[in-house]
Amino acid sequence: MKLLRYGDRRHEKPGLLDQDNNIRDLSEVVDDITPAFLNSKNFSWLKTAEVSGLPMVPGQPRLAPPVAGVGKMICVGLNYRDHAQESGMDVPQEPILFMKATTAIVGPGDDVVIPRNAHKVDWEVELGIVIGKTAKYVPEARALDYIAGLTVVNDISEREFQLERGGQWVKGKGCDTFGPIGPYLVTLDELNDINALPIWLELNGERVQDGNTRTMVFDVPYLVHYISQFMRLEPGDIISTGTPPGVGLGMTPPRFLQVGDVMRLGIQGLGVQRQCVVAEVSADIGEEEVAR
Repeated sequence: MKLLRYGDRRHEKPGLLDQDNNIRDLSEVVDDITPAFLNSKNFSWLKTAEVSGLPMVPGQPRLAPPVAGVGKMICVGLNYRDHAQESGMDVPQEPILFMKATTAIVGPGDDVVIPRNAHKVDWEVELGIVIGKTAKYVPEARALDYIAGLTVVNDISEREFQLERGGQWVKGKGCDTFGPIGPYLVTLDELNDINALPIWLELNGERVQDGNTRTMVFDVPYLVHYISQFMRLEPGDIISTGTPPGVGLGMTPPRFLQVGDVMRLGIQGLGVQRQCVVAEVSADIGEEEVAR
């Protein structure tokens, strides 16, 4: 099952992608794809339900993040051996964890905005884990039982903010639009081997990242198990599992995103994202906009 959300911002509707790649509206079944829905009987029922009778959505609507109301977004650093090498850092002995602000989350086709005073904005295609039920002290052997599905994440990063401004990495990871997610939440039954998924990113048509989840240092079950030892994972939480080599920071000379660049990225079986890079029009946000 490939769940999605579609429509204009603040007016998104729930949907799914059928076997013929048509979007079917789920509004008759559920109000939205929320954390509560992922932990409900309706979510389990949909996996085997006949969906051909659901309304078909015409055209090519905007796709939103496939989960509404994400509680927290946990990221894993240096989780591909070859990416750690290109970054000039040691392969970690335990997962490196940091948080990404949920205000960074946007849809898979939304613009990526270069923030004020940013000069080193970078790309990172990543496999995202969407948690389906509350998980705490989860045994590794049962970790998959707590996963609602997988998705594609672009962990956009500002390297100067991240590495040259002191403190932890979060300053370079949490800027607005720095967390495109989607297009789909794909349940595990749709995938043959989550530990052998091709993962890639193209910049202006050039393939710059071309990896496979088999080179992850810590695999999906281990990450769910490990993180649940330190914090409770809730339905709708997202774990972004690290990126393969080919990021701009690792190039000689380093290469960073510029206004007008176009990123296209994907993971086998999980769909494709596409983002245009734009300049920030205004950094002043009024009370009305914040309330939205």
